[in-house]
Amino acid sequence: MAKVVVVGGGVAGLSAAWHLRTHSEHEVTVLEGSAAVGGRLRTDEVAGVQVDVGAESMLARRPEAVELLDELGVAPTHPAPGGARLWSREALVPLPAGTLMGVPSRPTDATGVLLPDEIERALDEQPLDVTGDVSVGDLVDRALGPAVVDRLVEPLLGGVYAGHARRLSAQVCVPTLLEAARHGRSLTATAAEAGARAASGPARPVFAGIEGGVGRLPQLLADALTARGGVVRTGVTVREIKRTPGGWDVVTGPVPLPEAVAADAVVVAVPARPASRLLTDVAPHAARLLGEIEYASMAVVTMAFERSALGAVPVGSGFLVPPVDGHAIKAATFSSGKWPWLSAAAADLFVLRVSLGRQGEEAVLQREDADLVRLGLADLRSALGSLPDPVDTHVQRWGGGLPQYAVGHLDRIASVQQDVARVDGLALAGAAYEGVGIPACIASGRSAAERTITRLRVRAERVGQ
Repeated sequence: MAKVVVVGGGVAGLSAAWHLRTHSEHEVTVLEGSAAVGGRLRTDEVAGVQVDVGAESMLARRPEAVELLDELGVAPTHPAPGGARLWSREALVPLPAGTLMGVPSRPTDATGVLLPDEIERALDEQPLDVTGDVSVGDLVDRALGPAVVDRLVEPLLGGVYAGHARRLSAQVCVPTLLEAARHGRSLTATAAEAGARAASGPARPVFAGIEGGVGRLPQLLADALTARGGVVRTGVTVREIKRTPGGWDVVTGPVPLPEAVAADAVVVAVPARPASRLLTDVAPHAARLLGEIEYASMAVVTMAFERSALGAVPVGSGFLVPPVDGHAIKAATFSSGKWPWLSAAAADLFVLRVSLGRQGEEAVLQREDADLVRLGLADLRSALGSLPDPVDTHVQRWGGGLPQYAVGHLDRIASVQQDVARVDGLALAGAAYEGVGIPACIASGRSAAERTITRLRVRAERVGQ
């Protein structure tokens, strides 16, 4: 039986630890530097009710998150019917149906979002000659015109990555569209085909949540891991990982009084910059590449209103905001309208949240909490009309919260993984690699755990020969 240390108690690290305990007999210890597990998943109390102040939904069409909930014996919840809208050119308009990351299957359906000349440009789709990776914005702009990027693609990408379409990798963010372009196929036709495939299959919810908030997932996972014999330690900062003749020392604690935790294998599941520091001596090439990955900071401002004071309850799940219009917020989620469990838990309240901040827009996040609340409330009143003052607010800042997948990201990560693969007993997991969503992070953790199990088995077989 080997000892495995997982550095990082976010959903990727906890998923790696869970997979190790449920698919092997190895001893597993998770070391998390902050006071609680969860990383960017968290709930907090607003007006007496627990709500998500980080990610609040999981993509249900990927299997990993729903499978993990099933393993934990937790039933998923799903959003109430009601689509998202765009707040574009000072009007709330429906998000066009049948888009693929903002690319419309029929540009005429974007009437109300695009002006007539912008629709005409999109209808005059230009063939592309694409080799290698390009930015999402460059890909779509060349084919359909800049307005499709600015008015449709940017708000969707901003909601997922807190980044900019003209900086983000098409190979990572819209691989289906990039592959279509490489083969000379129409982007709008590809969007239509994707919509037709989704419509022809069994009706399945796109998103899922958890009663009480997605932020409960990390602690549920940590509790299940502990019940299976794993160890989860919080408030433990890992300062260094060092090779030893028999495996690894994971060095924790204050500099004057370091503590070395012995391990046969280590899974590093922290963001790219701290991972870079830990890998400096053991995988220097990977460390350099990881240290160059940029992150975007953002803030989530949650507000609770008395339902009786609202002239009209906002309808739908919320709205997205194109950055070209210059507003402070990039999205609003009508949480009480979106999640039936929240509406039931606080029937006299209406809870909503806005998000602020994209890559390179850190200046707005330097403001005081009260200023962020005022900015968010002002934009909400501009979009929705008259709103009373909230009865309670909460500001959650996520400094360096989301990795930015620059053009060439997958080649970078392939090189990172090749370098790390040369180091026996070392694996990486997290959002920096192949996906920022909860299912992608779970998949990353599982993959790192599988690589670790395989390496330990090969080592044991080699010693036993």
